[in-house]
Amino acid sequence: MASPHALARELAGEARVIDGDTLEVAGERVRLYGIDAQETDQICTDGEGRPWACGAAASEALRTLIQGREVVCVVTGRDRYKRALALCQANGEDLGARLVRDGLALAYRRYSGFYLTPEADARAAGRGLWAGRFTPPEVWRQRGRQ
Repeated sequence: MASPHALARELAGEARVIDGDTLEVAGERVRLYGIDAQETDQICTDGEGRPWACGAAASEALRTLIQGREVVCVVTGRDRYKRALALCQANGEDLGARLVRDGLALAYRRYSGFYLTPEADARAAGRGLWAGRFTPPEVWRQRGRQ
């Protein structure tokens, strides 16, 4: 697999959250490379077995991370939906790493190994998704299409 930086170009500016792993930056839809966040309407359970709006929580966390900040994305390609795939930062912080480290998204192993360490840290600490039970977003999407 080619380096994700091989054909990189940059997008920068104010951003708007679409969902927990998708932004609109400079008028373009951007999928955060290497992570998979719960879908907006997806529900998980917390450590006490209570329902938790984990998908909405991922979107809100991303919204908080970018609020009032310039977002800079290095675009590395396109996904099957024609969205730009990018590594994005706000205030010098990698947005994908932060969401995964906080347990609000998973490392998207199918496409990248970038965020395996932050995911292992979140899992070991029982943060976010790892505090309770959840269906991986990819599995949840597949079930929804059937």
